[in-house]
Amino acid sequence: MSLQFHWFLPTNGGDGRHVVGGGHGLAPGSSGRPADVAYLTQVARAAEDNGFAAALTPTGAWCEDAWLSTAMLSQTTDRLKFLVAFRPGVVSPYLAAQMAGTFQNMSGGRLLLNVVTGGESHEQRMYGDYLDKDARYRRCDEFLEIVRRLWAGETVDFHGEHLSVDAASLGQIPDPVPDIYFGGSSPAAGLVAAKHADVYLTWGEPPDAVAKKIAWIRGLAAEQGRTIRFGIRMHTITRDTAEEAWAEADRLLAGIPPEAVETVQNGLRRSESEGQKRMLALHNGSRDRLEIYPNLWAGVGLVRGGAGTALVGSHEQVADRIAEYAALGIEEFILSAYPHLEGAYWFGEGVLPILAERGLWKDERPRRHRNARVPFAAAGR
Repeated sequence: MSLQFHWFLPTNGGDGRHVVGGGHGLAPGSSGRPADVAYLTQVARAAEDNGFAAALTPTGAWCEDAWLSTAMLSQTTDRLKFLVAFRPGVVSPYLAAQMAGTFQNMSGGRLLLNVVTGGESHEQRMYGDYLDKDARYRRCDEFLEIVRRLWAGETVDFHGEHLSVDAASLGQIPDPVPDIYFGGSSPAAGLVAAKHADVYLTWGEPPDAVAKKIAWIRGLAAEQGRTIRFGIRMHTITRDTAEEAWAEADRLLAGIPPEAVETVQNGLRRSESEGQKRMLALHNGSRDRLEIYPNLWAGVGLVRGGAGTALVGSHEQVADRIAEYAALGIEEFILSAYPHLEGAYWFGEGVLPILAERGLWKDERPRRHRNARVPFAAAGR
């Protein structure tokens, strides 16, 4: 088995040496590096050069548009795929299917899709979407059925509770059809994932909780006659020694003002997302006991919505935790760090070689020329 590793593009307010807030309708914190094409290209190329397969780009009112951002970055990179997050309620199923075909065909097959139903009604209303959470999942089910049938080359007539199309057919089928990534912890989310997802995503919870999620979704998928792969989304703080890694975690925590924690936590407690509630329960807004499992740190979630945990430790320790999640059935890891540029190198140069030695990861990068010897050493002989 070769695990897949993906990185993250910080279009949600920028990047820097401190935890950048934002998500679920919250304003992002200050950043030192803007989310412009020049900097995001550096991050994307760092991910590409370090062996990551793809990069996730978020969606929401608090970040740059994922479709447009990644379309631009596809022209400044060579091999990296883009895991584009998008919301079914914002675009029609036919247009989404067409956009995916255009992106896939013009980028050389470098598109993956992360379907996000939208966890916050107040944010959805900004986009003109007034459905409640359960109705959004029912619409998402209809949306993905239409899109899947269009990608299969069908002429689609569909009339559902929320969506309808007549004699819909695509002139350009995406080649290959992009995998669909889908997350959600509610019963409604599980049903949609079981029917349509290629990869079910969870945020970084302790292994026991992740194992229960995997068993839940695997059972629902089996009822649909399907099998699903599993992925996990988390941050990383990996260094040559555990002491260095935890010192960095302490530095990030020291840079978070108490009043910021209170403000962000008050906002996140209003979230409708079951996954967000599970993230909050890991720390309950407290700075105490943030290591909730060996090498699993919940400090990021104090001021950031969404994925709120990080793997912290030496490269060997982080590799051990990844192997532990892999043993549960996790095959894909979507990772990030602060800053994202340097973090891609810390993980790519520190952890991936260890996983390759253990047979858990295969380096798919083209072979690169390396100097055979140091000239001065050769001359000294």
